[in-house]
Amino acid sequence: MNAESSVRVEEKLFYNRYLVDVGHPHIKVRAHMKPSPQLLALLKACPARCYELNDKGQVEVTVDGCMECGTCRIIGEPSGDIEWSYPRGGYGVLFKFG
Repeated sequence: MNAESSVRVEEKLFYNRYLVDVGHPHIKVRAHMKPSPQLLALLKACPARCYELNDKGQVEVTVDGCMECGTCRIIGEPSGDIEWSYPRGGYGVLFKFG
């Protein structure tokens, strides 16, 4: 594939559609003063970049745009840093490969 025909991941993600379940996030970050190594890893590991540091140095999640890939479950759920559940029926990501 040459450089002219390559497509960036961000451009492909644009085609996905999300139905956000306002007030019912399917991922929650455990309250913390200082993020664990697992939470810090999510800042780089999440392909949708849903995790970020707030102004207090704590990790927060924004589920809008979550691809439900399970990366955060593998990294953060076993350590107890996050709570993950499937979105309620009808909500979440709808993949479109435009």
